[in-house]
Amino acid sequence: MSSITATRSEHGPGDHPRVARGKTGVLLANLGTPDGYTYWPMRRYLSQFLSDKRVIDYPAWKWQPLLQAIILTKRPFSSGAAYRSIWNHEIDESPLLTITKAQTAKIARSLSDSFGDRVMVDFCMRYGNPSTESKVRAMVEAGCERILFFPLYPQYGGATTATANDAFFRALMQEKWQPAARTVPAYYDDAGYIDALARSIEETYETLEQRPELLVVSYHGMPIRYLQEGDPYHCHCQKNTRLLKERLGWDDTEIVTTFQSQFGPEEWLQPYTVDEVARLARDEGKKRIAVIAPAFSADCIETLEEINEEIRESFEEAGGEEFTYIPCLNDRDDHVAALSDIIRANLRGWLD
Repeated sequence: MSSITATRSEHGPGDHPRVARGKTGVLLANLGTPDGYTYWPMRRYLSQFLSDKRVIDYPAWKWQPLLQAIILTKRPFSSGAAYRSIWNHEIDESPLLTITKAQTAKIARSLSDSFGDRVMVDFCMRYGNPSTESKVRAMVEAGCERILFFPLYPQYGGATTATANDAFFRALMQEKWQPAARTVPAYYDDAGYIDALARSIEETYETLEQRPELLVVSYHGMPIRYLQEGDPYHCHCQKNTRLLKERLGWDDTEIVTTFQSQFGPEEWLQPYTVDEVARLARDEGKKRIAVIAPAFSADCIETLEEINEEIRESFEEAGGEEFTYIPCLNDRDDHVAALSDIIRANLRGWLD
């Protein structure tokens, strides 16, 4: 899209600085990605991620010595090996970054059809690069007088949506002339999103010789304590599954909600995906299951490595025979259309 040329105010003095004006920014935000899978890039990324008080809310005096002296001496190696197994080696970046670029390009084209060059579309990462601060700065410099910030998390969570918004607000604090700002709320119950999710399941099932006996809907986990402290994430996940089930026209015996990626000593939301798929095979005799991860707008380490490798292995070792992973919506056209419609709805009053 074309940029707006910086100009001087017609009523201003001759030495007034040139200021770009007139654009509306749409800034997509995802979790983040390390710059590489070797030790130091992984350590930088994990340190930033695990130092976020929204993610790990233990007191810094208690948590940081443990994190810096023990966890970050070992975890970069294991996490780096996991990233290496899914890395986009051809262009040397993580799949999350590749997919987010593709999503952004398609959304930009869709919004350009509606608004022309009045809208600037870009993306940022909460952890790693490109940073939220750098992208907010670029939008201000390009003349964005308004910015719509869109965390790409269907369900609201303090450790996802809220921390992304925190980074956005901190970036605005650095600006002498702050643009007007809006944030997009959770969209787990958006009809277009639910329909795209259902279509991805239906299309996958049509390619299989035998229908899976159960669909496991796996969401990223969080400590139960966060729910008790008021985080609505668990409720959003449960409603997301219910709406998906209703759209598919299924009954309760065909779908189950689970949670993955637990970390640390606390009790997390249950059932744990890795344990539940093993139980389904071992105790209920399920031989064929499919797994989908609606908490992620793009495939990443938690889906490509954790689900499609670790959780698959747990199911097969317990006696399961056919494990089908249904990819995230990524840059599917129906997903892009749903996200673009959500953006248009949130731009009302700014651009109509």
